[in-house]
Order: sequence, then C-alpha cells, then structure tokens
Amino acid sequence: MSNTYGDWLRQQREAAGLTQEQLAEQAIMTRSHIAHIEAGRRVPSKEDARRLDLALGTGDVLSSFLPQVEAAVEDYFEAARQLEQQATVIREFAPIFVPGILQTKRYARSLLSVGYPPSSEKERDKLVVTRLERAKILSDPVAPVVWALLDEAVLRRPVGGPEVMAEQLTHLVRLAENERVRVHVMPYSVGAYQILNSMLTLMWFEDQPPVAYSEGLQIGKVHDSPAVVERLQGAYHLALSDALPLKESLALLRVTAKDYGHHD
Repeated sequence: MSNTYGDWLRQQREAAGLTQEQLAEQAIMTRSHIAHIEAGRRVPSKEDARRLDLALGTGDVLSSFLPQVEAAVEDYFEAARQLEQQATVIREFAPIFVPGILQTKRYARSLLSVGYPPSSEKERDKLVVTRLERAKILSDPVAPVVWALLDEAVLRRPVGGPEVMAEQLTHLVRLAENERVRVHVMPYSVGAYQILNSMLTLMWFEDQPPVAYSEGLQIGKVHDSPAVVERLQGAYHLALSDALPLKESLALLRVTAKDYGHHD
C-alpha cells in the first residue's frame, strides 16, 4: 500500500503539535487506528477523513485526497492481510475454496498453480510461503477466535486431487478438534443465500472498530464504514443460522475426507 496519505497525515499532526493519542481523542478515534493509518496499514473511511480534517483544521483536504489513496492500493489484499494479523476474532465465509489461513501447503500450491499465464516456480513458492506464514496465527498462544463458514462446494471441489483434498479436510477437522477453529458447512440443500456470491472475512480488534473484507475475481475491498460492516455482519450471521451445527459439519468433513482417501 502506498503510504503517501499516512506520511502526510503524520506531518499535519506533528505540525499541529499533537501526539497520536491527542489526535485520536479530538477525532473520536483510537490511537492504534491513527497509528495504522500513518503506517499505511489501513485506508481511512470517508468518516475517518472528515473527523481528521475537523481535528486538524485542514478543511476538506484529507477527505478530498482519500480517493487517490484508494486508487494507489496495488495489492488489494495487503491491507486485509495486515489487519488479519492484528484481529482478536476472525469469521470467514468461503463459497468455493478453503480460506487462506486454513489451507495446507499442497492445497495452497494447487490453487496457486492454476493462473494463466503460469507463474514461475519461484513466484509460486513465495506465495505459498506467504500463505503459510498467515496460518501461523492459529498456533499463537493468543490466537484469534476463528469461525469458518464453508459452502458445501468447498468440500466437493477436488482441488489438487483426492489425496490433497483428504489431507486438507482432515486438517480442518484437527483444527476444530483442537478448538483452534469452529467450522460450519452450508449444505447444498439450503439453496441460494445472501452472501453466496462473494468471499467474506469479518474481523474484530481489541482497540479499534471492526472491519470486513470482501473479494471476487481480481478485486478485493476492505470495508470499515460502520454501516456497511454491520450489514455484512448481519448477512454472515443470517447465513450461519442456516448452516449445519458444528458436530454435523465435522461429521460431514470426516466422511468426505474418507471418501477422497478411498478414491485415491
């Protein structure tokens, strides 16, 4: 993420003689929120920018400059990846593939090998390592609370073949059995539901407002507007109410993993 906006905000804050804590108090934000914006880890919402303009007496400069910040984001997932590492609660919805932080090495490599034109072996290795590094938050003693809502299509699509799928689904079961992740499966029998058309990640933090991240083909967006985040949270929990309970979901994962093993 380009940090032009964050650098400029820090310069204005220092010129005003304010600490991050003081600016946060005047703008009705948290200090960590200010720190993340200045470090380039978060793109402020329009409401954030408006409050910062009022607190710093900069007219509408920060608000006007905001679209340029959004356009400058080259890696649409980078901001979400940074936030993921800070979250205390993560709730994932996956319509097609296993979410990144829950993927095994071979499953991740299989997904990352289908692009066209094909990426180099070196580039694929780099991407796989990055994905596995993300998953390390699940082995941290203070790991976030993770819920994964998976459409049944995630279980049925044979990414990498039967052996890779058996390993991946067994990995999900073990994470759930070790109480690192709570997994729910949305069965085909439910039919259509509101969030089916997009991958969705909801994140909560200790000292800043919750955010959401949605992703489609070659596009992703971090949502931090309170109204938008609240609507996405509501859609997620409505879908979750139609999913299989934990025990039934794990039973389906075990049976499907066993079927893949027999097929192999």
